[in-house]
Amino acid sequence: MTPQEFQGLLAPVAERIRGKTLDKSLQAELNEAFPADGPAFKAIEQACHAAIAAGWMCNREAGGIRFGRVVRADGGLADCSVDVVEMQSVKGPHHRHPNGEIDMIMPISAGAKFDGHGRGWLVYGPDSAHHPTVTDGKALVLYLLPGGAIEFTQT
Repeated sequence: MTPQEFQGLLAPVAERIRGKTLDKSLQAELNEAFPADGPAFKAIEQACHAAIAAGWMCNREAGGIRFGRVVRADGGLADCSVDVVEMQSVKGPHHRHPNGEIDMIMPISAGAKFDGHGRGWLVYGPDSAHHPTVTDGKALVLYLLPGGAIEFTQT
């Protein structure tokens, strides 16, 4: 799995979100178009595990969270950046999403949840903020950030 191949796997997702409002209806649309038990979701998930094993994804660590930006917001994926994090029963640093955030939740441990949500897609709208939190085990979370915009805050 190369970074270019990985970006190719995400292209259909990027096309689905291009120009859409980031809200609960987009979340429902993503869960319908790319269901957690479907081939596209599984292919992206397998690619994440392969890229982590190859050493180019989640190759940094802070506070028990492995992370890394794997695609810059340069127009290639609906002008979204892509970050992937691996978290195990941990509360991450508070941040704000000026343009919103689209999350692909991939539990590694059975029952692991990200911000209270299990396997699948979660969408945060513009100007939302949170402490990203994984409970009940270990999970990978892929973040699509429109314009690559994220602001870490002090709370």
